[in-house]
Amino acid sequence: MNHDLANNIRSKVDIVDIIGERIPLTAQGKNFFGVCPFHNDTNPSMSVSREKQIYTCFSCHATGNVFTFLMNYEHMEFKEVLKYLGNRVGVDVGNISLSKKTTKYDHLYKAYQLSVKYFQNNLNSNIGKDAKKYLQNRKIEEETIKEFEIGLSLDKKDDLTKLLTSKDYDLVTLNRIGLSSDNHDIYNDRIMFPLYDISGKVVGFSGRIYKENGQNKYVNTKETEIFKKRELLYHYHIAKEECRKEKSVIIMEGFMDVIRASTVGIKNTIALMGTALTKEQINLIKRLSNNIILCLDGDDPGQHATLSIGNTLLEQGMETKVIVLPNPEDPDSYILKNGKERFLGLINSAINFSDYKMQKMRENVDFRSDEEKAKYINEVVAETAKLEDPIRIEVVLKRLAKEFDISYNTLELRLNSLKKDNQKQKKVIVKTEKKPRKDKYQKAFEQILFFMLNNDWIITQVEQEHLIFPEEIMRTTCNEIIYYYKTYGNINVADFYTYVQEKENILLFLNNILAENYNETTDKEELFLYFKVVREYSMKQEIKRLTNLMKKEIDPLEQAKIVERIRKLRLGDS
Repeated sequence: MNHDLANNIRSKVDIVDIIGERIPLTAQGKNFFGVCPFHNDTNPSMSVSREKQIYTCFSCHATGNVFTFLMNYEHMEFKEVLKYLGNRVGVDVGNISLSKKTTKYDHLYKAYQLSVKYFQNNLNSNIGKDAKKYLQNRKIEEETIKEFEIGLSLDKKDDLTKLLTSKDYDLVTLNRIGLSSDNHDIYNDRIMFPLYDISGKVVGFSGRIYKENGQNKYVNTKETEIFKKRELLYHYHIAKEECRKEKSVIIMEGFMDVIRASTVGIKNTIALMGTALTKEQINLIKRLSNNIILCLDGDDPGQHATLSIGNTLLEQGMETKVIVLPNPEDPDSYILKNGKERFLGLINSAINFSDYKMQKMRENVDFRSDEEKAKYINEVVAETAKLEDPIRIEVVLKRLAKEFDISYNTLELRLNSLKKDNQKQKKVIVKTEKKPRKDKYQKAFEQILFFMLNNDWIITQVEQEHLIFPEEIMRTTCNEIIYYYKTYGNINVADFYTYVQEKENILLFLNNILAENYNETTDKEELFLYFKVVREYSMKQEIKRLTNLMKKEIDPLEQAKIVERIRKLRLGDS
């Protein structure tokens, strides 16, 4: 690794900018805080320091510099990160060669990529003219067909299976990964829409009929080693960059909705390929944006899904708004009928999910019944108790008080009671990770190492003191810090991270130290107090060793010698 090149690139990059493009950050004092993307987080537990150019999560202890963040967040290798950041800041990285990544699934990805090309060729040949005419009638033009790699399967010819077996794929494999069934083509005379994983590899297909023949409208790839619906979101690999620009993500139901939105230039969209939202998908969405806009179908199932998904996202602390489409419109049909500007208007006027939910509560309520009226009011107050904004809370309560001629104080008392109940439930539900307690000696060792990472002069003091750290990882880290300082003439936490990025044991230890939020600076007087604690520990360990030795010694003279050594150690006369 060219350490000078890495340092040059890192010094030109601001970690706050890089992380801020991927997760929302809020300035608090001299640091920035955001929701950590490396564990299931709802509160801003990640701190990003512009001064030190490092990040630290005080919950899961994920820590590092801009390189480690991108490696973990984008699943990139170190050289890929260097190339990406080097190109971004204008540093020549032409000499960095990237080795091709290989996985045990590469031959499966290749089979799907061959299938994509095969289907595309079919659509672009004379045999595909009817399918292409169908797409054009649906306002899906050539540019969109190419962008989404849309193709065509042929009618009961088994040509795909024959093609792939000629490329040394056996029928057992093709049946297993969903490209064949009972040794025959699964897809027959259907328009083929590739389905992608989060990195942009084709891992499945959705085949749609384009002739009325009584068959199911769609046939989708079954679950396979590489196609797991719960871990995927359609268009994610394209949307992640667009969402950073727009600072929001629009969630739709189906891939056709996403394709339609893309035709009018709206690309910060993803689709669930259904109406369920999994834990894995939630974590993926968190990486896109904290500002979520739900745009599901306007029919009854779509409205039900909006409520279900909205509640899930709200529980995860994600700001959620809703686009309300007329029943039975979906985004595809709405954009076709009304155009881009009307749809943009819906995006700009999207309502808060809690308001949407309260609107839905009104439906089918018989306000002539006191019982139903009271039930409705209680439901609205319960929903209001989940809000954080005091102004919105007051607006809702005043509206209820006026509409139903109820005392505002009565509603407020009920609200406060519900808020207390909510807080009690949170206290019961929240699980806090208990870290092993560190004694004063452990803290002293780590504090000295932390001082060394932040103060050049302390490195020299530690070396002169000939301190003996009790654990191998501490000794290794200390030696690496001293070597780094002697080689490069200074110490910088962010650059030291780069230096040891291939030494996993040191990285984990550094994460542990930095997550403790130890003091960064000190003076000689305080430093020597820490040295005293270290020497005290060494003395106690030596006394312990000698005591055990004395128990095993049978010679009285030797026992006396050991006792004398213990006495001198306790007096400080070693």
